[in-house]
Amino acid sequence: MSVLLNFAMFPTDAGISKSKAVSQVLDMIKKSGVSYKLSPMSTTVETETMQEALEIVNKAYSLLEKDHERVYSSITIDARKGEMGRMESKIEAIESNIGPVNH
Repeated sequence: MSVLLNFAMFPTDAGISKSKAVSQVLDMIKKSGVSYKLSPMSTTVETETMQEALEIVNKAYSLLEKDHERVYSSITIDARKGEMGRMESKIEAIESNIGPVNH
């Protein structure tokens, strides 16, 4: 199974920049060993089970709620039976239909 979890989570009471709080979450994800990609507005992780994906969300929330009164979260999940590696294969499938994309 492949579970893609795309989420944004940050404290609303941390001033204008959220980078310090988001960095704590990214460090936890990195140490967890799951595949992830950071984008300007969210992070996507790929896990083998729904439980693993939801554990990432719970751990991220636990990190932030210790020091903050309010934590915002936006979560999207795509679970599919089959092989891992969909973070790359989904993008490749679309790019193959539209030609080279300049990054």
